[in-house]
Amino acid sequence: MANSANRPRSYDPAKVRSALAGQTEALRGAVHELCAHPDAASLFDRPTRLGDWRVRQLIAHLGFCLDWLPRHLDEPVPDGAPLSLVQWVGATRTAAAAIDAAVREHAEGAFAGSPAEVAEEFDLACDQLLAALERPEVADPARRFVIRFGPILLTDFLVTRLVETVVHADDLAAALELAAFPHDRQALAAVTRLLADAFADQVPGGAVELRIPPYAVVQAVPGPRHTRGTPPNVVETDPLTWLRLATGRTTWSAVADTALHASGERSNLAEYLPVMG
Repeated sequence: MANSANRPRSYDPAKVRSALAGQTEALRGAVHELCAHPDAASLFDRPTRLGDWRVRQLIAHLGFCLDWLPRHLDEPVPDGAPLSLVQWVGATRTAAAAIDAAVREHAEGAFAGSPAEVAEEFDLACDQLLAALERPEVADPARRFVIRFGPILLTDFLVTRLVETVVHADDLAAALELAAFPHDRQALAAVTRLLADAFADQVPGGAVELRIPPYAVVQAVPGPRHTRGTPPNVVETDPLTWLRLATGRTTWSAVADTALHASGERSNLAEYLPVMG
C-alpha cells in the first residue's frame, strides 16, 4: 500500500490492540524461556546493541514500555493538538537521556531480582497492559493520552508501543543469538509502515520509492530536482532489515550487498538513516 507524508496513514484501533496483545505474549514467552534457562543469570549480563545496556536493562525497558499505558491511563490530558505518529518518531531523538535514566532505575529496582523474580515482574507488566487494553475507553478512537512529548491519540500511542516491542524484541533476539523472534505479524507490519512513512516525511524530495514487501511502499515527496517522467530511484528490502536500518541497528554499507536491492542514481539512502533516534 503506497503512502506519503501528505496522506497520514490511519490504523484500525481493534487491529492495533490485537497486534499489541499478540506481541506482548510473544515477549512474555521469550522472557520466560530466558528466565528458565540454567544460565539465566549470566545471560542477563550479556551485552546488547544498545550502548552499555545489558539484557537485564533491555528486559526492564520492555517492562517499562508495557506498563506505561496502565500506569498513566487515568491521568488528565493537556490541551493542544495531538502529536502525529511521524512527529513522535522524530521526537524520540530528544528522549535518550531520560529513557536511559528511567531504565537504569527500573533495572536496579523492580527488575533487579533473580530470574524467577524478573519473570514474575515481567508477567505483571504484561497482565496490566492486557487488562488495560480491555477497558472501553481504550477502544474510543477519539480518546487522547499524554506522553513526554505532549498529547497523542490513544490508538496512535498503542502504535508507539508496537514500535517499542517489535524493535526491542529484535534487540533481545540479537543479544541472545536467537535464530528468529516470533513477532506478531500485524505488529511487524504496523511498525514497518510507520518507519517507512517517517522516512518519506524526512527525505527532502528526490522521488525515492521505498519498497518493503509485503507491508509497505512509500515514496518520498518529489523535490524540485525531480523531473516528471524520469525513472524512479527504487530501494527494496525486507521488513527486519528495514527496521534495523531505520533505527540505527545496522548501516547501509553493512547490508547493501546482502539485503538490499537499489536502482537509480539517488537510491543510496545512507545519508537519511537512521530515521528514528
